[in-house]
Amino acid sequence: MITSVQNQKVKEWKKLHKRKYRNKENVFLVEGHHLVEEVLKSDFTVKELIVREGTDLEIPENISATEVSEQVFAAIAETETPQGMAAVVEQMAIPYEPGKRTLIVDAVQDPGNLGTMIRTADAAGFDAVILGKGTVDPYNDKVIRATQGSLFHIPFFQGEMDEYVAQLKSSGASIWASTLTGATPFQELKSPDQVALIVGNEGQGISEAAEDLADERVYIPIYGQAESLNVAIASAVLMYHLRS
Repeated sequence: MITSVQNQKVKEWKKLHKRKYRNKENVFLVEGHHLVEEVLKSDFTVKELIVREGTDLEIPENISATEVSEQVFAAIAETETPQGMAAVVEQMAIPYEPGKRTLIVDAVQDPGNLGTMIRTADAAGFDAVILGKGTVDPYNDKVIRATQGSLFHIPFFQGEMDEYVAQLKSSGASIWASTLTGATPFQELKSPDQVALIVGNEGQGISEAAEDLADERVYIPIYGQAESLNVAIASAVLMYHLRS
């Protein structure tokens, strides 16, 4: 059992709180009962389990586990009330294939928003989420927690948005952009058989470049005095409309 926060392994685990180190090592941390259970059931590769002393966890035979003291676990945990288990998980890279319904995220920076959007895309039966440049890291702890495990259920891809859109268009997908510029109320449009929805940054919306990629520009009417909808809520409304 590891009891010192100065232990080299503990120092390596703590570094995984930073995006730069996660990408360098190609791994990320998952914390909490539910999320650890979800990642163990998924296709992600769990490299190691970290278990706080006295925590009851059934450990699969093929996965190594390290027991740590309460002090050590508190040092690596990012939640206020740690549940005593975490996992070091390998980042996954899979080939991209255009699906029937795709969510494209343009520079959304709030971890809670992105996590909720991934969770909703999973719930709405979307095939994939594409994360354009400027979007918060999907392996950020707050993003992972906000997905409630959906990060392990739905494929997601990171990179140049226009390259993915080109593949989607080649496969016959219609590209919808959520914007106010020259847009149509979403209720007036019928859901295409194959579609990708672009949603944008909390403050600025989608970029002009993203607007230019769209076949259809859509907006959600505001009936009260609110200036706008939260991007995660707006995404949910539009994704479920695209199921109809």
